[in-house]
Amino acid sequence: MSDEDSSGWQLTESDPGVFTELLKSLGVPYIVDDLYSLEPESLEALQPVHALIFLFKWFPESPDDEPGVGAGHYDSDFPGFFAHQTVNNACATLAVVNALGNIASLPAGPQFMDLLNFTAGMDPQTCGMAITSADWLREAHNALSPPSSISLDGLDLPKKSEEAYHFVVYLPVLGSLYELDGLKPYPVRHGEYDGSGEGWVKKAREVIENRIHTYPTGALEFSLLALRDDPIPGMRRRLDALQGSGEDAEMSDLMNKISNENSKRERWAFENSSRRHNHIGLVHALLLALAKAGKLDSAKADAQRVMQERLERQRAMES
Repeated sequence: MSDEDSSGWQLTESDPGVFTELLKSLGVPYIVDDLYSLEPESLEALQPVHALIFLFKWFPESPDDEPGVGAGHYDSDFPGFFAHQTVNNACATLAVVNALGNIASLPAGPQFMDLLNFTAGMDPQTCGMAITSADWLREAHNALSPPSSISLDGLDLPKKSEEAYHFVVYLPVLGSLYELDGLKPYPVRHGEYDGSGEGWVKKAREVIENRIHTYPTGALEFSLLALRDDPIPGMRRRLDALQGSGEDAEMSDLMNKISNENSKRERWAFENSSRRHNHIGLVHALLLALAKAGKLDSAKADAQRVMQERLERQRAMES
């Protein structure tokens, strides 16, 4: 959403490393993974999945508009936790909080549990105001936002209308699939699901696929993330249980999976570290020093030459 009325909340990326680090700051031992397919095999590999976080291109609509045909129905008597989005740019964290608030026996840190207990019984609007007023939560959210590059405020430049994107969450509550969107007046109930087989994720797949089909063919204006258990502890327990069993193939497979997961966490940690630092000042200082030393033009020419050589090598490989 736009920066107007953001109350200090900054934009965040649809990135599993960002969401997983946010969960860590809440004391929740879950992770978030990208979902590139809604096929049963892809979802099965991530089980148990607690919720699906959906990012999509947002278009203004009246808050009183009912969901479209086949898009569920408002549930004004929703029995779970639901908070409205009362400030802009907070939709990513609010989607996570709306999901976590409906997970029974949620393992979480004391600060986050105090916030959930404090907001228990509040109406959605008051609940949303209380959540977005939590300074520590806003700071955890902003710590994972990409740094602002260069501010153009005060230059009286014409403002361009930017495309807005929004996060919502799908999850099971009391035998039904719900969509929790902080910009809607009530949770959207998509009906009951069959508890056997794939369970609620089968119903979620149908609902999300129907939603995706409302976009033009080939549109890439959405992404999907899965809120799930951290698989590493379970894999390590299984690996310990297999010691001395002679099941070398399974042990080797588990060790490869653990290694891949650890590599993924290391990549997330590096990317999140980069998000916490704004290197614009450093780059500006280096450019200024090169200019003062009379070396900026030659450095620019060298950079252009290196880039040209790289492009030529890439074209040669593709031909």
